Amino acid sequence: MAEQRKKIVRASNAATSKAKNSTGTASSTAEATPTWSASPEAKAQATKLRWIAAALWVVAIAGEAFAIFWLLRQDPFTTALLITLIALIVVIGALAVGGALLWKKANDLDPASRKEPVRFWVQNQLGVIIAIIAFLPLIILIFTNKNMDGKQKAIAGSIGVVVAVAAALLSADWNPPSVEQYSEEQNIIQQLTGQDEVYWTKSGSVFHVCEAVPDVNKESADGQIYVGTVAEAHAEGKDRLTKKWESEATKHCGYTQEQVDAVKAGLEAPADDTTGDDAEVDSEDGDDQAPADDTGDDAEQQD
Repeated sequence: MAEQRKKIVRASNAATSKAKNSTGTASSTAEATPTWSASPEAKAQATKLRWIAAALWVVAIAGEAFAIFWLLRQDPFTTALLITLIALIVVIGALAVGGALLWKKANDLDPASRKEPVRFWVQNQLGVIIAIIAFLPLIILIFTNKNMDGKQKAIAGSIGVVVAVAAALLSADWNPPSVEQYSEEQNIIQQLTGQDEVYWTKSGSVFHVCEAVPDVNKESADGQIYVGTVAEAHAEGKDRLTKKWESEATKHCGYTQEQVDAVKAGLEAPADDTTGDDAEVDSEDGDDQAPADDTGDDAEQQD
């Protein structure tokens, strides 16, 4: 085991503090592989975040309506009106992105299931849909407006396109969480260790099997390792369990290869099928032959 120098801090997330009590008990045998479900606290916080996101989106679309039904109808269309239109475009973009970020945070707390593909896609990419609704009609009407001259159309339209594209890209969830992913991660940890407890660092993007792994013990500004449930790790912005969990378990956490093999045998389906994105090359974690690649996940350069 690696020498422990950093302080271990228990994660305290009110929305997920009882998550492990809401998912059933995982067994170390292959017969029991429970499905993860969000705790009532997590669901309540997710609902709150979604309502706030919806409110921001409503204001953004209201700003678009104001621009379409009043601002673009002014004749003559003066420079002052052009400046107002540009400012409004920027505000609409900020509101759209702000709502999307809150919506994605809610999805981390209460993700959708891949077994419902339409709902899964809509729930995770709703921010992109809203960005399109908030900008596409406005941009079209700017370029076809009869009260603006060519220069005004070019300026306002170009800014509108740039802000719209930026808002859509920032609103997209490129690696959306799922119930299946959370279930597999929790089952791995519970079957291996007997409890729902993982470790991560503040600036890392993944969580780990135990506090002894080198990646969480690298020097950092806050000098802390955080410990909590799988749900708490995701609520803190950690994308997933490190793909090196097998080598971590045997090389640093005191588990045998037989125990790891038993956990793998107990999974209902391969990780590639349940998590969707795990088949991709993991540029952050690397593979078991090059454990140093995981430094990109957990090197804490700043708090």
